Amino acid sequence: MTLEFFLGHVNYWLFIILMMTGFYIVVSRGNYVKKIVGLNIFQVAVFMLYISIGKVTGGTAPIFPTDSQGKIKVDPEIVYSNPLPHVLILTAIVVGIATTSLGLALIVRIREEYDSIEEDDILQTEAAMARAEYKEHGSVFGGEP
Repeated sequence: MTLEFFLGHVNYWLFIILMMTGFYIVVSRGNYVKKIVGLNIFQVAVFMLYISIGKVTGGTAPIFPTDSQGKIKVDPEIVYSNPLPHVLILTAIVVGIATTSLGLALIVRIREEYDSIEEDDILQTEAAMARAEYKEHGSVFGGEP
């Protein structure tokens, strides 16, 4: 691997670093807000990848001129960029904002219900609630009364 190869693909290296950082945060942290931040970092990495793929060196916006009769004149000498990746990213940004706000709203409800946003604390509370319910209604669940 040469320095020229590394520098020529620096945007892909940044994409990989950001993606793995976001994935690590999601997997390693128990705090739900930190998990949302990790998902957002991961999402930005994917945005970077699609924008990098959509960039055409020397390309211009695909706006075609028309003649006096209204017919499109396409010049084969001009290199045009594909607008589809950019449109998809704009849509993905809107969806990302919506899912982030939904996730944060759910975290608020979890905090109200369990008085914590730490995954381990919530799992312990759930286990204690299940044990108490089993003690109270054990015969219904097939256990001893």
